[in-house]
Amino acid sequence: QVQLVESGGGLVQTGGSLRLSCAASGFTFQSYSMGWFRQAPGKEREFVAAISRSGSIADYVDSVKGRFTISRDNVQNTVYLQMNSLKPEDTAVYYCAAQFALFDAAMTTASRYASWGQGTQVTVSS
Repeated sequence: QVQLVESGGGLVQTGGSLRLSCAASGFTFQSYSMGWFRQAPGKEREFVAAISRSGSIADYVDSVKGRFTISRDNVQNTVYLQMNSLKPEDTAVYYCAAQFALFDAAMTTASRYASWGQGTQVTVSS
């Protein structure tokens, strides 16, 4: 019974910051690769960031590199997405995803993830 609950979304002006949180329960968190994806209205789901089981490896879509940071706390069973220098094109519903992993690698493909949260809305005004 994997459960992922995102929070921290909101409305922010261009150049502002938000920190998203994803609280995980119902599974052995430290055995799972975690990721963040986003979906804008009328658009397909897009990979944003991923982090390996230990947190030692992270990967990002090119458009957010240098602005977003993914991290995880394997004691609190929470993954975060710190978003700085936000742009209107970052506006989307952001989803947290989890997938059991045999190795300490970041997974960037949505189809590889089995479990998803409900999403949290991020709106960046121009």
